[in-house]
Amino acid sequence: MEANLQRKRAFLLLVTWIWVPMAVLGGTGNNNTGNATAPLSPSSSSRPKFVNIGALFTANSVIGKSAEPALVAAVNDVNSDSTILSGTKLNLIIQDTNCSGFVGTVDALQLMEKEVVAIIGPQSSGIAHVISHIMNELQVPLLSFATDPTLSALQYSYFLRTVPNDYFQMYAIADVVDYFGWKEVIAIFVDDDNGRNGISVLGDALAKKRAKVSYKAAFSPGASSSEIDDLLVSVNLMEARVYVVHVNPDTGISIFSKAKNLGMMTGGYVWITTDWLPSFLDSSDSVNPETMDLIQGVVALRHHTPDSNQKKMFASQWKNFKDVETSGFNSYALYAYDTIWLLARALDLFFKEGGNVTFSNDPRLRDTNGSALHLSSMQVFDQGQKLFQILVGMNVTGLTGQIQFDSEKNLIHPAYDVLNIGGTGLRTVGYWSNYSGLSVVPPEVLYSKPPNTSTSTQHLYNVIWPGETVTRPRGWVFPHNGKPLRIAVPFRVTFKEFVHKDKGPSGVKGYCIDVFEAAIDLLPYPVPHVYILYGDGKRNPSFKNLVNDVLTNKYDAAVGDVTITTNRTRIVDFTQPYMESGLVVVAPIKEIKSSPWAFLKPFTLQMWSVTGIFFLFVGTVVWILEHRHNPEFRGPPRQQLVTVFWFSFSTMFFAHRENTMSTLGRLVLIFWLFVVLIINSSYTASLTSILTVQQLSSGIQGIDSLISSSDPIGVQDGSFAYNYLIEELGVSESRLRILKTEEEYVSALEKGPQGGGVAGIVDELPYVELFLSNNKCIFRTVGQEFTKGGWGFAFQRDSPLAVDLSTAILQLSENGELQRIHDKWLTNNGCSSQSNQVDDTHLSLKSFWGLFLICAIACVLALIVFFCRVYCQFRRYDPEPEEPEISEPESARPSRRTLRSVSFKDLIDFVDRRESEIKEILKRKSSDNKRHQTQSSDGQPSSPV
Repeated sequence: MEANLQRKRAFLLLVTWIWVPMAVLGGTGNNNTGNATAPLSPSSSSRPKFVNIGALFTANSVIGKSAEPALVAAVNDVNSDSTILSGTKLNLIIQDTNCSGFVGTVDALQLMEKEVVAIIGPQSSGIAHVISHIMNELQVPLLSFATDPTLSALQYSYFLRTVPNDYFQMYAIADVVDYFGWKEVIAIFVDDDNGRNGISVLGDALAKKRAKVSYKAAFSPGASSSEIDDLLVSVNLMEARVYVVHVNPDTGISIFSKAKNLGMMTGGYVWITTDWLPSFLDSSDSVNPETMDLIQGVVALRHHTPDSNQKKMFASQWKNFKDVETSGFNSYALYAYDTIWLLARALDLFFKEGGNVTFSNDPRLRDTNGSALHLSSMQVFDQGQKLFQILVGMNVTGLTGQIQFDSEKNLIHPAYDVLNIGGTGLRTVGYWSNYSGLSVVPPEVLYSKPPNTSTSTQHLYNVIWPGETVTRPRGWVFPHNGKPLRIAVPFRVTFKEFVHKDKGPSGVKGYCIDVFEAAIDLLPYPVPHVYILYGDGKRNPSFKNLVNDVLTNKYDAAVGDVTITTNRTRIVDFTQPYMESGLVVVAPIKEIKSSPWAFLKPFTLQMWSVTGIFFLFVGTVVWILEHRHNPEFRGPPRQQLVTVFWFSFSTMFFAHRENTMSTLGRLVLIFWLFVVLIINSSYTASLTSILTVQQLSSGIQGIDSLISSSDPIGVQDGSFAYNYLIEELGVSESRLRILKTEEEYVSALEKGPQGGGVAGIVDELPYVELFLSNNKCIFRTVGQEFTKGGWGFAFQRDSPLAVDLSTAILQLSENGELQRIHDKWLTNNGCSSQSNQVDDTHLSLKSFWGLFLICAIACVLALIVFFCRVYCQFRRYDPEPEEPEISEPESARPSRRTLRSVSFKDLIDFVDRRESEIKEILKRKSSDNKRHQTQSSDGQPSSPV
């Protein structure tokens, strides 16, 4: 930190050593507003009659021609307004920097002699960087027009930018590039602080959109016409066709003149400029038609300033301003006018808070002996920090809208108009702001709504591009350097149907090559390319190394059976998958021979047990419900037991001879026969499948059983499955066996783990289908496909070909060409289907428990109804003969049933009786009761005393 301070002081001493003799010979410089002023008395506590403010601009520049008249007009308006500054006048001192860093620095030192309280400008980034150090030392606010993003208020504590920062303009350009889907741009810029730093920010902004500056075409500030011509020739040979031009307004048009001569303003080219081009056009009286012809189709950004009555009044009065050279003005005139008013209001508040404009000598500007170091005329603004803090906290409205600063001392709500040059003028196709991104609605309208920069809300009107076309340019072409696309093709040893070496012109052939060529033919532009075999032809190459070589620019692309994996997508770009692919397990299988007990296989043991229990249960329930009604369910106990068993199992074949007479019995039988129907049908279907379909078995049921065992696992040489099994599934590397040929596949599977082979092979589905087909289906896949993926063509990161070929592959899929190519090279006879497992044909209880539950509920409900009915009958039934009873009052006579104990034998006898007998007894008993009641009502004693 101390070293930096010493360097700053040394620089100031050097500048002063050069400047002091000049000041002696040439006076104190020009005062464009008139009289020079004497220093203000430090002891004065009242408001001064005038306050000096400085301005640094290049008078003969596009920006200076608009800014200087606006500054003078603003000072005159402030001085004539009695409501501000209360009699204190502003004295504007303008210095012409002549686009020179040295002259600008000397002018800044000269302004400091005038005891200025603030300096407005400069427009040059280089001058701003230098004099910002001086402003820090002398505590004078610098209200700069320099848009260089690296000019930071954190580094320069008295630096305040009163125009939008180019940081936001570069992000606006990045959003435009992303909106149209371009991935590469070429930056053309002047190699100075403003150009380099602006393009650096553009690169960062594009990186966030997964785009990039593919080439930085820089030229010196004083570049000749031939140098610009050579620069454009070199960039025209490159792939990108999107050019971002970031230069100064005074020399930028010459670039388009050269581009026009080189044929670079025609269809297919995209030109985007920063605000310099609208600044040039807006400040011109009338643009030459020849100049407009040079820039047709260009997209440009311009500082957005809301339409207001103040702005319209300013425009109407512009021609009456002093020193106006043109009838037009650019946005810098508005910012200059607002800057004067911002400073005036800040000074007014400064004075109201008791501030004094006083200056004092800095002891640091003296040598060790105390003598002045020729800097005695430069003094420190004592209360410059207070004025600067007031400026930073201001919140006013001017010609450019709301003037307020954020935490980094940038204007809030930076916004730009997106313009399209066509015909004889500029057309607004949208707006950009850091609040809402790209929109066709003015930013000030959106400020009242929640911020939203999502991709779905970005919108612009149609643009007319160079060549007078509204079709979005592709943004790139193959470079005109004669080099074809270098395409790596895996030199396969196995499964050559996908890709293999060929003696034809291309050198390769196969399914993957045909798909690639068919996709290339659908592109609207030629793609020169050459195939390069990757590998030695003795074993399959490593696809991981193949993709890495594309990343390192050894190849431009990789075409073949390249699997799209997560790790690979991080380093290269893949096209849309043209072949579905996932990992499956191939295992040896054997045929299961038919067994004498095959008829038991349709049901599991649990299912057989529950079915048998239900047969007996339903038979018992029906017997209980039918016993009192149906003579077929009566007889000796042995006969009734046989009837229950016979009836139960005869319902299996719907061959029961016994008729059901009770309503409850018939209801239960209906439910049970429905269950029997479903069970019979299912049993028949399953048994038919077992006896007619070939049954295959394997010790491996899928990937889970394979990795849980300790048996060796086969993997194709070069396949990504090797790393997948180790890294993702945790399989020990010692268990993996690399198989290089199809013969090794067959041998390893036939030997099995006990004979030195493998228990199964893990490979991608397309290879497995071809392998099984080539080997007459003697092996099968087991389990399910446990990964999902696909094959794609790999390109270098952000290659536009990846996007275009993806679209072409989708077209091939839609028009059926992809399937035709598949049928040409690959056959699929169904061998890859999963083997039928015996357990899959077993029917378990879980498939039928609902039926059994319904039947059980019906039986239980029927039994409940039956026993409730029997209970009611039993209460009315009296098996003993009637005996005389003592006559008692009716109310005191207890129930006959409650006075007599009932034995279990009586209950069983009652239940065992026929229903007709019970009804007859109850009927006779009812008649006796009625006759007895009749005699009692006639006065006859009903029983002896």
